[in-house]
Amino acid sequence: MTAADTQAAGPPVPAPRDPQVPATSLSPESEGRPPKQRRQRKKGELLPYFLILPAIVAIAAVYLYPLSKTVIMSFQDMGRRELWTGDAAPWVGLEQFTNILGDPEFWWVTLRTVVFMAVCVTLTMGLGLLISLLMRRLSTWVRLTLTVALIAAWSMPLMVASSIFRFMADSDYGLINTLIAKVVGEEWLGHNWYLDPIQGFSIITLLVVWGAIPFVVVTLYAALTQVPKELEEAASLDGASGYGVYKYVTWPVIKPVFTMVATLSVIWDFNVFGQIWLLRGNKPEPEYETLGLYSYSKAFTSTSFSQGTAIALITVLLLSGVAVYYLRQLMKTGEVE
Repeated sequence: MTAADTQAAGPPVPAPRDPQVPATSLSPESEGRPPKQRRQRKKGELLPYFLILPAIVAIAAVYLYPLSKTVIMSFQDMGRRELWTGDAAPWVGLEQFTNILGDPEFWWVTLRTVVFMAVCVTLTMGLGLLISLLMRRLSTWVRLTLTVALIAAWSMPLMVASSIFRFMADSDYGLINTLIAKVVGEEWLGHNWYLDPIQGFSIITLLVVWGAIPFVVVTLYAALTQVPKELEEAASLDGASGYGVYKYVTWPVIKPVFTMVATLSVIWDFNVFGQIWLLRGNKPEPEYETLGLYSYSKAFTSTSFSQGTAIALITVLLLSGVAVYYLRQLMKTGEVE
């Protein structure tokens, strides 16, 4: 074979590139692809955004408009006259917020709301976790029966559940007083739970926890089913106790779900309104007011609508940090891209 044959058998020499054509325009993906096909691909990438556009518009119409009106009203002084006549309310700037933040009653209501929320969340998450762990050890038909009962309790309307708990705590014919009287004596009959706010909030807490536990149990049990049994068995064979298996194997798997459910419970229990409103006969006393009821009382009882909206806006700002934390947890678990 001559040198000329060797040169002919070698790899083809690429054609010189036009210096006027940029290198990026000749990428392997776009090279050889018609311009029409590239344009169609760009249009296809926008399709998901067009599909969710109606939902975004609906959410904006339902939430953004009332929120904007709330913000505007909080900087005004709207009373009954402006509401009925339609006259423009005078602007007062930050006066509503200054009056609220300078009122000691607001801080007492805020403290009451935080304590009530903390107790409800602690009981809900603790009992929910224990019941979900118990469900792993139950037989199939018992677990199925318990799940049906939880879903039935979860689906019960709030008004019906509140009526049941109000009857159970009735001073004359309530089941709670009847059961306690069998232990401590007949003098407990006729006891009014709502004369003492602490005792009254204990009944309200039972109602809130009872309504929230089904969601927590079902969600945490679903997370527990994702724990590999092989790892738990291996930890047990290595000498780990039941608590050790839970701490080092089970808990790391369910921790993200537990954190998200606890965050949701904080938001829900911070905004409890209907349970207190219904148990107190649509006329809750001042010592039973949380931030939601306090805002309602200022707006409709005192007819200071701007002050009520300002309190509601402060509540939203207090919960915004919790909402941001919840979104961060969703991103960490990969549910939000």
